[in-house]
Amino acid sequence: MSKKPTNIINQMLQQDVFSQWMGIEVLESDPGYCKLSMKVQEEMTNGFGVCHGGITFSLADSALAFASNSRGSISLALENNINFTKKVNVGDILIAETEELQNGRTIGVYKVRISNQNEELVAEFRGTVYRTGKQHDLDN
Repeated sequence: MSKKPTNIINQMLQQDVFSQWMGIEVLESDPGYCKLSMKVQEEMTNGFGVCHGGITFSLADSALAFASNSRGSISLALENNINFTKKVNVGDILIAETEELQNGRTIGVYKVRISNQNEELVAEFRGTVYRTGKQHDLDN
């Protein structure tokens, strides 16, 4: 029996202390897909009082990790980039939603859209992963 994406993602999140610190919640998941949310806290701001870009990047990176690993094959990031389109403030709710652009045997390519609670695009992220060929050793 194949492993369910929800089980893989939930077990990955249980072991991901940084994503837990950020308050990430899984809203939806399917093979090659996940939708996450988090609330921006004051300790996540930069010297200008707005959300540090690294927080937005980390949310997208977690979405990439969960989506790319959701089919059961261990996948590791090769290259990621992000474009910031709108500032993010304390109290904003960020939603990261993945789109699987390429699901190859050894390479996967994903786009992650990050929007705020008003459905305004705040960043767009693109990530490429390497499929190791090893399967997750997680319970079904």
